[in-house]
Amino acid sequence: MIEFIHNHILTTITFLPLFGAVFLLFVSREKENFARYFTLIWTTLIFLISLPIWLGFDSSTAAYQFQEKVSWIPSLGIHYHLGVDGISLFMVILTTFLMPIVILSSWTYIQKRVKEYMIVFLMLETGMLGVFLSLDLVLFYMFWEGMLIPMYFIIGVWGGPRRIYAALKFFLYTMFGGVLMLVAIITLYFLHYHATGTYSFDLLDIQSVLIPVRTQFWLFLAFALAFAIKVPMFPFHTWLPDAHVEAPTGGSVILAGVLLKMGTYGFLRFCLPLFPNVSVEFVGLISVLAVIGILYGALVSMVQPDLKKLVAYSSVSHLGFVMLGIFAMTVEGLQGGLIQMLNHGLSTGALFLIVGMIYERRHTRLIADFGGLAKQLPIFATFFGIVTLSSIGLPGLNGFVGEFLILLGTFEAHKIYAIFAASGVIFAAVYMLWMFHRVNFGPLDKEENKALKDLNLREIVVLIPIVLVIFWIGLYPKYFLSKSEKSVENLLKTRQTRQEKITLMERQTMPRWVVDKSLEK
Repeated sequence: MIEFIHNHILTTITFLPLFGAVFLLFVSREKENFARYFTLIWTTLIFLISLPIWLGFDSSTAAYQFQEKVSWIPSLGIHYHLGVDGISLFMVILTTFLMPIVILSSWTYIQKRVKEYMIVFLMLETGMLGVFLSLDLVLFYMFWEGMLIPMYFIIGVWGGPRRIYAALKFFLYTMFGGVLMLVAIITLYFLHYHATGTYSFDLLDIQSVLIPVRTQFWLFLAFALAFAIKVPMFPFHTWLPDAHVEAPTGGSVILAGVLLKMGTYGFLRFCLPLFPNVSVEFVGLISVLAVIGILYGALVSMVQPDLKKLVAYSSVSHLGFVMLGIFAMTVEGLQGGLIQMLNHGLSTGALFLIVGMIYERRHTRLIADFGGLAKQLPIFATFFGIVTLSSIGLPGLNGFVGEFLILLGTFEAHKIYAIFAASGVIFAAVYMLWMFHRVNFGPLDKEENKALKDLNLREIVVLIPIVLVIFWIGLYPKYFLSKSEKSVENLLKTRQTRQEKITLMERQTMPRWVVDKSLEK
């Protein structure tokens, strides 16, 4: 068994959650505590098994590591192909790291259908890991669509009063983008056959095909729309606040921490390397939308009366920074985008946990219902303060590293976008610190707040691992950046090489006078 895990570690961590979910199906519904303890131990075990991927990852190469490839449906060229590189590594470890934290945070919050709640979360973990590890497009699509079902039930069954509306909106938006992506995947499949005479959905095979620019345009749009909805980028963001507000705390943490990153990951894994020429043409539009998202998310957050909605809209702003860094197409920008994906999962995930903890005590999320909590809940206020400062990018904490690299890389490529985006940092400080002040300082003048109890041991244990990593990244970012450096450099080099080859290919097929005219330009 140990040898199998060692040789097939990616398969092991991907499907262990699913095996745990199947096991729970045969457990009596009345055994709620058993379901809780089993899921906590099982997800912790999966995290521990995933650590050798991080510790054993070779940072000196950009190649995919721990690969597993088996022909699955030979007649259609579909493979079971898993692999991890410096781009997917962060997301894999973040997923396994957050899952036991989410389960522990739900210990007292979830009181109905506990067994089913644990089952859908385990199913969701398999779907999320599959998305980040798949190197076959059919396999990727199956995991991409498969994780929608458990997330739909998490929002729709354990969510707030408008949970059905929010769950349907989330499902339909993402499903719409996924259908377009499926059409693009099938098109790539036939393009590969036309170019090589063989059938394959494997990403590494398809990446060797030179795709004409006109075809790239439509394929890029199909993939980009699916990923933009998932991020979500402005103006495709409208499903996000509803989903966050109605989802239970654990659902909000995973939605912010992992699911939104599937969109930014998709741009890195597919759009930039597969469609290099068109990616460059869309830099301006996507950068403008990213800057609008940064400013819009910040300004809307300022006027939110609801804590959870404020944190939800802040995600639109923070992920705008990630998109800006990706489409700066510089090493600093891409590395900043990657580390900020990790940072957002930690900081915003922790904010949702903190909001959930205070909601369990007061059953309200309205900022106006609080005030002076630091006097009554000093431990709560301390954790709240650290995570708030992390979210606004205070030097020494993780958020500063990502935002600084993104602005540096963007300024190098497009100064005007960096200047406008930098104002988003100021706005973030305004709405986050103002929110923190209104909740924790001032007079403790509401009777309901005077009886509140501070964080218990379980809640402290939930937050400590996240806070430790927040300081770790902020104080020693080199350890994390070194993991992705080679993969980022290779991504940019591959994109540039493919762009040049495709440009040359198209020139050779043009009439001579067109070639000469383009060269003169």
